[in-house]
Amino acid sequence: MEPDDRVFKALADPSRRLLLDRLLARDGQTLSELETQLEMTRFGVMKHLRVLEEAELVVTRRSGREKLHFLNPVPVRLIHDRWIDKYTERRVSLLAELKTRLEGGDVSPSAPTAVTQVFRVHIKATPEAVWEAITSPEWSARYGYGPMEFDLRPGGAFRGRANERLRAMGVAEVVVDGEVLEADPPRRLVQTYRLLFDPAAVAEPPTRVTWELEPIGADVTRLTVVHRLDDAPVHAHLVAGDDVRSGGGWPFVLSDLKSVLETGSPLPSAF
Repeated sequence: MEPDDRVFKALADPSRRLLLDRLLARDGQTLSELETQLEMTRFGVMKHLRVLEEAELVVTRRSGREKLHFLNPVPVRLIHDRWIDKYTERRVSLLAELKTRLEGGDVSPSAPTAVTQVFRVHIKATPEAVWEAITSPEWSARYGYGPMEFDLRPGGAFRGRANERLRAMGVAEVVVDGEVLEADPPRRLVQTYRLLFDPAAVAEPPTRVTWELEPIGADVTRLTVVHRLDDAPVHAHLVAGDDVRSGGGWPFVLSDLKSVLETGSPLPSAF
């Protein structure tokens, strides 16, 4: 079954949409927590979660003895770009679109936000190629919001510079900065992350981003981005893609990265 088919199949069931809805409201829940919110057996919840995991709409991670479930909006972003965006002129961010479809609500920066957000995408490229696309300014200038510059030593500086389109909109040259905490090419990169274009985000403590690259077969890489957002609700709102100012957040950046590596072309502008 093709990835798009798995996503459509997963979203077709109202119980699975309700599980996504619950994770959108509060990410990082255990099976027991999710079970209490649905009128079905524990086994039934497990079956639905398995379908969502196979579609990569849900990503699980261990925290001690607990298995936590996180909403991964990247596959829906890819569905949007492939099947929705070309039929409409609206430019909407992923999670705002998903929330509208699943619960008809609204998101504001003051709403409760998850401590951790997890995003995953599979890219038809080697880990070495994906690592270069993340850490090389020449490569990263081709997708997302502009070139990312890394000094890949512990304590080294990280800067994300605005591309020409953003600068033409009046955005400052440096839109994000941070510090490299750990670099293990081409497998793992850990950094702090601070958005600079929003005064409320600047006032929050630095957040922490972990990039994990895992080879799957000969030429496919599973890229997982784990963003710790303790005491940073504005950051959490912006990187999730809820706010038009962020242009789609991590779902857009990772989808754009995948498109550039696999096709040589970026996605249509998120602005």
